[in-house]
Amino acid sequence: MTTQRRDILKYTLAAAAASALPAAHAQAPSGASAGAAATGIDPRDRVFITNEDSNTLVVIDPKTNTVESTINLTSFDEDPRPPFRYVTAGVAPTHAAMIHKPLYHGCIDAHGAVPSPDGRLLATSGRGSSNIYLIDAEQRRVIGNTPNPASGPTTNPERLSSGLLLGREPHEPTFTRNGRELWVTLRGEDRIAIVGVDRAVRQLKGADSPGSSAVRQYLPTLSGPAQVWFNREGTLAFVASQKVSKIDVFRVNPGADGHSQPQRLTTLDISAQDKPGFTPFTKTTPDGAEVWFSHKLADAVSCRSTQGGFDLIDTVPLGMGARPNHVEFVRNARGSVVYASLARIDDGGPGGVASSPIAIIDRSAPGGQRKVVGTFSSRGRESHGLWTNPENTLLYVAHEQDELPGTPNAGQTVCSAFDVSDPLRPTFIAQIPLGNLTLPSGALRNKKSINLVYVRVGEKGQTA
Repeated sequence: MTTQRRDILKYTLAAAAASALPAAHAQAPSGASAGAAATGIDPRDRVFITNEDSNTLVVIDPKTNTVESTINLTSFDEDPRPPFRYVTAGVAPTHAAMIHKPLYHGCIDAHGAVPSPDGRLLATSGRGSSNIYLIDAEQRRVIGNTPNPASGPTTNPERLSSGLLLGREPHEPTFTRNGRELWVTLRGEDRIAIVGVDRAVRQLKGADSPGSSAVRQYLPTLSGPAQVWFNREGTLAFVASQKVSKIDVFRVNPGADGHSQPQRLTTLDISAQDKPGFTPFTKTTPDGAEVWFSHKLADAVSCRSTQGGFDLIDTVPLGMGARPNHVEFVRNARGSVVYASLARIDDGGPGGVASSPIAIIDRSAPGGQRKVVGTFSSRGRESHGLWTNPENTLLYVAHEQDELPGTPNAGQTVCSAFDVSDPLRPTFIAQIPLGNLTLPSGALRNKKSINLVYVRVGEKGQTA
């Protein structure tokens, strides 16, 4: 296919998709006040964003909507010699060169992220490095980092932990509801690594016996498992796949010690909802009644009952080329909705700037009748992770692509914040440029955001 033909096809699909969805709601101008949503911010609240191309985690303070800090998952500048530097002889390497430098031992392709039930830990996956890292959410530091023996004026004071090596393509980690285990889907394989959290922390801190492993077991599952999410009671695990049109359902069977003894309950055929077999994201509703799935190549989302035979409740088409990534739920006094972040980028967004839409699905409609009732601009390009605050009044959205030249934050990856105290009419609050990680040898730009979580440290969150 020629470049010209590809471009024609791309813009034709985008135009068709744009016309398939209801018109976006009007939004407040940039810098608008959060209004009632401001009361839903606690001093402990932070937003964490994984950045795949820079292998960093950005930490945003929602009170100011600015970047507070960046957590470093690279191993650059741990040694003063040129082969170990991020910037050498004044030259910043490409992403591919960066992660293939001699003796680089840092994260490759930082991707998934999830908070523990009490918000004190974050688990982050390195897709390319086949490992996960645990982050102390309160201290904003990687668990297991050690003092750098080569520390000096031009080197980092810490040496990055190697994390926990698990297997090929760890895509998304998810804590069990009791917080005792972390289930990590190995997308490049057909199994799930089940990690004991307490032992993982001891192992990372060097407090466990040599040769011991935090991996309690490897659970066989569907080929290409993308993500696990647990029902509200923590008794069932739903496993989506990016290779086959099926969903695995396991009984968790936690023992007296809280550790699981999983057994496959059933495998659901979802080929009618996801013929291509590419379902990267799943999440249960806060009330525990439904589990929702994002079918990226089928341009749709669907939901099923978490009870009985897990019957299909709704399939919601999103328009050709929509390419849904994540879903998030907001329910408050003014409505109940499902938001779906779309990878599609449309020209002519607010201010004439290209951006992705977020689909609004009215969840208050009866089962079988849910549909898209509106969209709003994500205020960024290729929207991906999204998460709400505990009060369900604020929504934060991460984006994979940088802002275009001639725009307010040109060349930056951005996060967007919205007031969703009226879930059907989100109001834009701020576009937050993610800036750089300052390394001794140069600035590493935070780039290609994937997962985003809103955490209130020390309180029960969405995984509890």
